[in-house]
Amino acid sequence: MLDIRHIKTTDDDFEAQLEELLAWESVSDEQINQTVRGILDDVRKRGDAALIEYTNRFDRLDVADAGELELPPERLQAALSDIPGDQRQALELAAERVRRYHEHQKASSWSYTEPDGTMLGQQVTPLDRVGLYVPGGKATYPSSVIMNAIPAKVAGVPELIMVVPTPDKMVNQLVLAAAAVAGVDRVFSIGGAQAVAALAYGTETVPAVDKVVGPGNIYVATAKGMVFGAVGIDMIAGPSEILVVCDGDTPPDWIAMDLFSQAEHDEDAQSILVCPDAEYITEVKNSIDRLLPEMERSGIISTSMSRRAAFIEVKDLEEAAEVANAVAPEHLELSVAEPMSLAKKIRHAGAIFLGRYTAEAVGDYVAGPNHVLPTSRTARFSSPLGVYDFQKRSSLIKCSREGARVLGDTAALLARSEGLTAHARSAEYRRDAKM
Repeated sequence: MLDIRHIKTTDDDFEAQLEELLAWESVSDEQINQTVRGILDDVRKRGDAALIEYTNRFDRLDVADAGELELPPERLQAALSDIPGDQRQALELAAERVRRYHEHQKASSWSYTEPDGTMLGQQVTPLDRVGLYVPGGKATYPSSVIMNAIPAKVAGVPELIMVVPTPDKMVNQLVLAAAAVAGVDRVFSIGGAQAVAALAYGTETVPAVDKVVGPGNIYVATAKGMVFGAVGIDMIAGPSEILVVCDGDTPPDWIAMDLFSQAEHDEDAQSILVCPDAEYITEVKNSIDRLLPEMERSGIISTSMSRRAAFIEVKDLEEAAEVANAVAPEHLELSVAEPMSLAKKIRHAGAIFLGRYTAEAVGDYVAGPNHVLPTSRTARFSSPLGVYDFQKRSSLIKCSREGARVLGDTAALLARSEGLTAHARSAEYRRDAKM
């Protein structure tokens, strides 16, 4: 039987217990930082030569020329043709739903003209080139390809470059098939910090990108953090999280499996149930103990839930919403009778799953919204990955002659108050122009 923490909002030290429950630190340490920094510097200086050296060493390959690292486009189409028909159909359905959802996020340029003829506005343009990191080898994450690539393509990014490691020449056909479905333009069989370096700085073979997105191990995450500034990044993601608010009327087996669905990711994942019904919490715990032996990843689930899972007993659903906002979870399930009403009280969550029939897993793969979500309480100030992450906004300002006179006068006054004479005179020239 799993020993899962059970805390109550009526406990005198509830806030301290909650903070302890949510505390998580990356396993990145100074040794990892030094290793990653060295790889980044080496690839930046030596380009393809360093990239080949690290790829051969870490992925146990025998690449002699960097050109061998790029997979031809026909390889992606061949993978799409070779996978079983039901898998292809599932990928294409997921891609279509994700594309349709993200089309609604696409921003357009706009402008307006003031009475004196001054025009103000905003010009929206896509990034020129984006890099997508995808874990490789035995890992199978075609959904990650779809969720990262399609918003970029909807945004209008002309060139999307995917990197995926192929240790021991192990190529994941599903990942390549997903790349074909999602419209990835080029694929390189590289991974690790060296792949992030190649994308960020460019080599003779791998072009530099404007932004790097996608999940990876601690070396990849550390590298993304270090190259930020030279390029944009999506986020530094922590362990996966789910918080389920339940009123006690959902079958307990369903809730137990929802908690498992995040715990099976890795030992640091976090699963939390918030409920006002103590007897129901016991029922869910019984379901967990009964269903756990059936899970293929029972060892990972057991470790995750023993370390980081919790049952939080609240007075009512109003208080449950307050707890959810304090946690700011990546995934929030509202498994209650009136989910829309409760959702109006939620301010901080990556994705909100409404009602008893909405499993978080549906959102991971095929619902349409993005599954790249803020973790580690960052939903307080950040949002899911979307089309807006691949678009830039430029302000537009065009002064009419009258606008230059009126606005220039105010600008000059403010500039002189800041001691910036050149600013003031630049505006005054146009204010006083006779032409």
